[in-house]
Amino acid sequence: MLYQSDTDILFPYRSIAALRHLRGPIWQQLVNRICQHQDETHLEVLAFMLLMIRQNNCLQCFPHNYRAMRGCTICAQQVIERSRYTDEELVQMWEAICIELKEYSSASNNPDIHHVR
Repeated sequence: MLYQSDTDILFPYRSIAALRHLRGPIWQQLVNRICQHQDETHLEVLAFMLLMIRQNNCLQCFPHNYRAMRGCTICAQQVIERSRYTDEELVQMWEAICIELKEYSSASNNPDIHHVR
């Protein structure tokens, strides 16, 4: 059981907007772009969430550790604020993940991922 109401197993969609003003204009543009999608299964949203899962190391988080007790939003904010990557590098990582997901969804014919049109 997770004790913090803002704690999920993986980085949640609802935390994306809280990351907007933590970095420069390039990062803010990316977050704005992602927040425009109302559908959590949009490829760009999934790519952003996977970027955050990798940056936050969500797969190593468990209910009784400090990060989980603080919640996903605070954890993600702290990771983004302290990231050694530039905004440009983070956007490049996101773009690479978009390509990765496109290839995965094409190979698996996954109808649950909505492609960028």
